[in-house]
Amino acid sequence: MIVWINGAFSAGKTSTARELIDLIPNSTFYDPEVLGGALRHLLPQKRLAEVGDYQDLPVWRRMVVDTAAALLADTGGVLVVPMTLLRQEYRDEIFGGLASRRIPVCHVLLTTEETILRERIAAREDLPDDPEHSERVRQWSYEHIEPYRTALGWLTADAHTVDNTGLTPAATARQIAEALRSGSAGNCEIVQTPEPTAETLASGVLLFDEQDRVLLVDPTYKPGWEFPGGVVESGEAPARAGIREVAEEIGIHLGHVPTLLVVDWEPPRPPGYGGLRLLFDGGRLDSEQAGRLLLPGSELRGWRFVSEQEAADLLPPDRYQRLRWALRARERSAVLNLEAGVPVG
Repeated sequence: MIVWINGAFSAGKTSTARELIDLIPNSTFYDPEVLGGALRHLLPQKRLAEVGDYQDLPVWRRMVVDTAAALLADTGGVLVVPMTLLRQEYRDEIFGGLASRRIPVCHVLLTTEETILRERIAAREDLPDDPEHSERVRQWSYEHIEPYRTALGWLTADAHTVDNTGLTPAATARQIAEALRSGSAGNCEIVQTPEPTAETLASGVLLFDEQDRVLLVDPTYKPGWEFPGGVVESGEAPARAGIREVAEEIGIHLGHVPTLLVVDWEPPRPPGYGGLRLLFDGGRLDSEQAGRLLLPGSELRGWRFVSEQEAADLLPPDRYQRLRWALRARERSAVLNLEAGVPVG
């Protein structure tokens, strides 16, 4: 299990985490910031210069998950993780990766009044000896108060909150320990999709509204928007898998077998294995059908109908290319064969 302590910079996450491991039997302190420091020595400077924060490095987010899994395999028990996560898509990626390894996460948010945060940043003593470097760190912390304030909407909905404005780290840790003991701080409801161990076959279904916009859904367990659909189970026909996934994910029961639009071979990109990705045309939903859309809270957080141009801003590049060619196939009443999102043959 992981207790992830989130909050603004200087909210007291690290000091609280160190107090908490004394209150939770068989617990271990795990700070992913160490991995960010290691990457500064491992990655080429050119790559580091491309991002403003090590959290923006996909390799860091993968390492956070892989290291947590390795630590738990070695130590067992509980990992206490003090780490600021202000971007929801990074939370999705990391927590979803942990869920795929069957590692439950209790997400705790420390909320601290802004005036206190600014006082703590100004009074920090754990900064580099170089005055110029110290001032840059302080300024960086001040600049992240606004992103923290912006993120509070999804953070407070996602995490168990503890207002530690007037609390010591020890008192904050006691509140968290009690919340864990009583169950008021429960595990995140993230779909635990096992990580593939080989190539997979997946079916997605495109559904359209009366303006011919396509339906996208927003998963809680991975970054980026997606089409309704999922992995085809053993012995299951791909089109039937799409019908099943649409019913399970959004509560729409298709009365017909959807038409195939594209077959896309996704090449393996470690740690992923790739495989075949199929997109089917599920047809149009009228306003009454669209009004019956239901979302399972643990798997999807939202849905919307979007134009092709709007989809470009929501979908990861590989999924957008798949959608783009699926729409062309639909216009031509054809089936397209793609390799890595590019038509072949």
